[in-house]
This record gives sequence, structure tokens and C-alpha cells, in this order.
Amino acid sequence: MNMENTYCEAFDGICCRVIVTADNNEILQRAAYDATATPGTVIGRVEGGIEGWLSADETPDGRKGAVLQIWYPKEDIKKFEVELSYRIRQDILVKPFTALFDASKNPAGKMDMMRDVGHCGDGYEWEEENYGRNMIVVPIAIPDFQIERDVGYMRGIMGANFWYMCSTKEAVMEAGMEALNAIGEVEGAITPFDICSAASKPETNYPWIGPTTNHPYCPSLKKTLEEESMVPNNVKYIPEIVINGLSINITKKAMKAGIEAVMDIDGVVSVSAGNYGGQLGDHKIYLNELFE
Repeated sequence: MNMENTYCEAFDGICCRVIVTADNNEILQRAAYDATATPGTVIGRVEGGIEGWLSADETPDGRKGAVLQIWYPKEDIKKFEVELSYRIRQDILVKPFTALFDASKNPAGKMDMMRDVGHCGDGYEWEEENYGRNMIVVPIAIPDFQIERDVGYMRGIMGANFWYMCSTKEAVMEAGMEALNAIGEVEGAITPFDICSAASKPETNYPWIGPTTNHPYCPSLKKTLEEESMVPNNVKYIPEIVINGLSINITKKAMKAGIEAVMDIDGVVSVSAGNYGGQLGDHKIYLNELFE
């Protein structure tokens, strides 16, 4: 398998790291997946991912939990608070018997959850010291949702990526799942798109949409584009794995783990990465340097 001598561009971002708990696995999984299901930073919203799952003895309230990261691409804390609150209110608070706790590490600052989440109690909410933490109790019809009042935010790296070019449909899924499993072992990293089938580019004919398809890398356009096509002859699929990490070192470690996981899968022809000529991202991560 060939690895191209190229790099990905990555971006600075801010994120919160939280623990969601619930009474049973099904509700926990629904809350975790729903809250992180829609990557939206390219349209001014937030994106997230599940960093890992916790046993009952690893959570503040003694129930099973999930560690989630929620990311925002701009240093606009007030806007981040609002966008974060939408995910909490619409995807977690509405699930029976859930709770949310801060899990930040060396936070750059704190966000007060009272204004945009606590006041869902319409003024009847209150505060309690529970589990050794300052919790807001929001009265709801299935009593009651609890959320830690202060949630920390951290600075990290967004949008790092690699492409694994495939000759078979089977390789897309097999290699992709191996990569996701390997990255899932790296603490502090998430994959907000999981296996992404739609790499994009910043320049577009339709600016109101935002980023549109990276057309030189669309296999179905190879004949149409002729010499403009960047798709190798034996490649029929170009999936992308996008990685966010709490630090540049965590991000690089996750990229390396993901690339190593796809290398020996039948049908994976080469590994590359998405970049914008070095003109857009805050960081360049060279694939070859990951293995030095």
C-alpha cells in the first residue's frame, strides 16, 4: 500500500468535554449518539463525537456513562454556549433519567449552564450539591434533569484527516471500522464524521451552501473531468476520516493509529489527505512525519 507524501490542514478550535450518564445502556447510547450526530461547524454550528464509554465506577453518580466532546471552530464563547445548549436540551435533557457532568482537563475557562440550560425550568430550577459537584436541577415531567453548573472549555485541534483510497466497496467499510476502533483507543480524540463519504472544498459555485463536493476526487466524475481528475485509475472509492483532538500530539497519535489500521486491509490502495494548498488551516500535519 502506498502513502502519499502530503499533509492535511487542521484548525484551532474550542471544545467542551462532558460525561453523560443514564439508568440503562439504550438511553445512554441514544443520548450520546443523538448529541453528536450532526457535524455542523462548516455552517456555524457545533460538532461532536463520543470519546469513550464509562463503567458505573468511573462516573460521578455511579451509573454507566459516555464521554462526549462538543466542538466549535471560533473563539466565541457566548455563541458556543448557545449552540452547546441546543445539543444538551434537544438530545440529552429530553431522554429519561439522564445527567451531565463536566469532564474538562485544564480548562481555559468555564461556561455557566444556568442561562441556556438551567432556565429550561422556567424559573423553578434550583441548585444542589450532589456527587461532590454544584448541580442545577431542572424540573421536568420525568423528574428531574441534573447538569453541572460550570462546564469547562478547552482549546484543541479540529479537522485533521486522512483519506484511504479503495478499489472495493468492502474495503471502505472494513478499513473504516478498523480505523475508527483504533482511534477510539486514543484518549482525547474523536471522529465527528466517522466514515465520511463526502470530502469537501472551500471554493464553491454556490456560496450560500458553504463547502461543496471536492469534485477532482469524485470517482464518478473521472471521465467527465478527464485530466482534472485526481482519482487514480484503480481507485473507485475515497473515504475520509476526520479527527479532532485535545492537543496536536493527541491528534497526531490518533491519525497514526487510524492510518496503521487501514494499511493491511485488502482493497486499500493508498492513503492520502485533504488540504487546501496550505492556505486555509492553522496547522499542517504531514503523513510521513507521523511515522518518523
